[in-house]
Amino acid sequence: MLRLEGVTKRFGARTVLKAVSIEVAAGEYVAVLGDSGIGKSTLLNVIAGLEPIDSGSISFLGREIEKLNDDDLSLLRRERFGFVFQAFHVLPHLTVEENVALPLLLRGITSKTKPREMIAAVGLAGREASPPRELSGGELQRVAIARALVGGPKLVLADEPTGNLDPENARQVLDLFRKEVKSNGAAAILATHSVEAASGCDRVYRLTADGLIAATRAGP
Repeated sequence: MLRLEGVTKRFGARTVLKAVSIEVAAGEYVAVLGDSGIGKSTLLNVIAGLEPIDSGSISFLGREIEKLNDDDLSLLRRERFGFVFQAFHVLPHLTVEENVALPLLLRGITSKTKPREMIAAVGLAGREASPPRELSGGELQRVAIARALVGGPKLVLADEPTGNLDPENARQVLDLFRKEVKSNGAAAILATHSVEAASGCDRVYRLTADGLIAATRAGP
């Protein structure tokens, strides 16, 4: 489904990603493990076409990301990608249901059924009309997961999704994320500095200080 071959990304004189090669199959839940500031977010950004690469290739569903124009990239992200962020990025002026429905509305889909199904799946049934200010951090991240999955994405990119959560909420959110990704048949990449968070993945890659993806290991 997703293949990176020899991907290199530089910011000025600094090489953040150096000849990175990684492959993720449909239905696979993969972690990219590394210290904060090592380049994990940059890796997710180049996969999503938000940052250009300096060399190498990125293939997603048979299309070369680096060769797509801005319009095609925007369409691909809207229809095939789901995103979960550390800072939630739940819009404060929208209700839970409106936040979750947003990816569908951007595609011209006005269904109420799917957002409510996803809200129930993440354990927030009955909170559809709640504003974000009434939710805890763990609940906000559940909203973000529901929003990422509501459109049936083929690939979900999660950038330190538990970084702002306490250990118990982090564990619950990661368990929920894995369950919902698997049940929706999506592939997922979890970028994290936490060995514990990565341990629940099918495979784990380590991003090192010189930008290389090191050897993989099987998850539990």
